[in-house]
Amino acid sequence: MYDTTYLRATSLAEAVGWLREHDEARPLSGGMTLIPTLKQRLAAPSHLIDLTRIDALRGIEVRGDVLRIGALTKHAEVAGSNVVREAIPALAHLASLIADPQVRNRGTMGGSVANNDPAADYPAAVLGLNAHVVTSSQRRIPADAFFIDTFETALAADELIVAIELAIPRRAAYAKYRHPASGYAVAGVFIAQYDDAMRVAVTGAGASVFRWFDAETALQQNLAPAALEPLSVERDTLPDDDNASAPYRAHLIETYTRRALQALLAS
Repeated sequence: MYDTTYLRATSLAEAVGWLREHDEARPLSGGMTLIPTLKQRLAAPSHLIDLTRIDALRGIEVRGDVLRIGALTKHAEVAGSNVVREAIPALAHLASLIADPQVRNRGTMGGSVANNDPAADYPAAVLGLNAHVVTSSQRRIPADAFFIDTFETALAADELIVAIELAIPRRAAYAKYRHPASGYAVAGVFIAQYDDAMRVAVTGAGASVFRWFDAETALQQNLAPAALEPLSVERDTLPDDDNASAPYRAHLIETYTRRALQALLAS
C-alpha cells in the first residue's frame, strides 16, 4: 500500500466535508473492493474516510411501495432481513449469492452500487427494480441514469450514497452463472414484474449493467417462456475475455433469463 491518512467520520456532513477538502480522498465502507485495490497498489488515495460510524447510513424499512435500504447495510443483513424477504424476496436471494460469507458480512450495498463493478450483483437489482439512489446532496438519481460505464456512476466526487430506494414489484427473481473462484456474475439476470411494466436487467456481461429491452417488451406482451424463444442477444456488444467468450456470454444471458423467468412464475 501507498501511504495514506486515515480519517473516521462521525457524521455525514463531516465525511462530505473531508471529501471536498481532499481531492484525492476515497470513502471507505466495507472495503471489499477498495482494500485489495490498495494492497495491489492500484490506487493511491491521499485520505481514507471511514464511513462505518455514521448511523444515518444504516437501516432497512418499507415506505409505502418502496423498500429503502441504508448504504452501510451489509450483504448478510439484506439476505437475512425479514423486511426484505417479505417486500422483495428476490433481493434477499441475490444478496445471499454474493461472494462468500466473509465478504457478505463486511461488504455493503452502498459500496457495491457506488463501485459499479460490471460483474457485481446489486446493480442488476437496482436497475431491475427501478430504484432511486439517494445521495448526500439530496439527489434521488434514477437507476436508469445512475450507472454510466465500468466503475463509473453519476455520483459527483464529493457525493456519497445515503440509501437505495427500490420500487416493490408484484414479484421478481434473480439467476446468475457464478464465477467459481470469485462468486461474481459471469452473467446474471434480474427480472421484475410491475402492474404496468416488466424490467430485465443484466449484469456481468457488459461494460456496466444494462437492460434487455427486447426481453422486457416480449414479456410485457406474453409473460411466458415461449415469449423468449425468438429472442437473441447481440454478440458484438459483449465482452470476450478469459471468463467467457462473447457468444458464450450471450448464451448465458438467454439461459439465465429463462431461469429467472421460471423462478418468477413459480413465486
